[in-house]
Amino acid sequence: MAVNNGGNPATHFGRQMKKERSARGWTLRDFAAQTGIDIGQASRIENGRRPPTEKVAMACDAVFPERKGWFLEYYSELRGWSEVPARFRDWGEYEDRAKSLCVWQPGIIDGLLQTEDYARVLFAAVPRLPPEVAAARLAGRMERQRRVLMRDDPPEARFVVDELSLYREVGSPEIMAAQLRRLREVAAMRTVTVQVLPAVAHCANASAFIVADGAAYVEHVIAGYVFTDDETVAGLAVRFDTLRGECYRVSSTPPLLERLEEAWATGASRVIRTAPVDSV
Repeated sequence: MAVNNGGNPATHFGRQMKKERSARGWTLRDFAAQTGIDIGQASRIENGRRPPTEKVAMACDAVFPERKGWFLEYYSELRGWSEVPARFRDWGEYEDRAKSLCVWQPGIIDGLLQTEDYARVLFAAVPRLPPEVAAARLAGRMERQRRVLMRDDPPEARFVVDELSLYREVGSPEIMAAQLRRLREVAAMRTVTVQVLPAVAHCANASAFIVADGAAYVEHVIAGYVFTDDETVAGLAVRFDTLRGECYRVSSTPPLLERLEEAWATGASRVIRTAPVDSV
């Protein structure tokens, strides 16, 4: 197989996808209509900001038959190349297969738990983010929630929620009240555990992370990275357990969320911090 990777083989896939799309005179919207691939996802793959997936490779082979299966073959090779940086591995494929997830997000509510209005406000706060890109990302986030938490065999998901995020106004008091209600609803799900980490010193200030089966996703302000080496995954699992050790008890979470939901629902412009129901 001829490879012209320009320093990274993952980017070559996106360039070839764009080349074939452009040769047909298709816009990204046309391509999305032909393949069923989300327009935002397609754009990020073409620009090297997101890795391809098996589904994308199969869709490209279907609409570009003259390439004789090149996209799936290249994708299969790509998955085995050790030189592909962690950020080019696709987290969604690990998450979709995961039997368990451990999720930590500092400062804000995690994307898997966000209401649509809460997420919309966060995307609107990103400087120079085009409205169409924000809309695509919002749709992707909502679909990810359905795919992960609402599927037939959902993972055992453990969320550690930063207490500070419960007091940070995102959008309006009404949006925050709805977000707190959403947290209570998710916390009541059979396969979900939600705990609140109080505003204390802890070991995970630097970034959000998710630990799945044999893989971990670590996110900073620019991008996210996937790690599969045992040392990194195990180290993050230890950090997550350490965070949980500092959390309020699981049984304390619903009363705390309910009290804060009521406080936001009164229309207060600022929620006065009240003492937690219980400690560890």
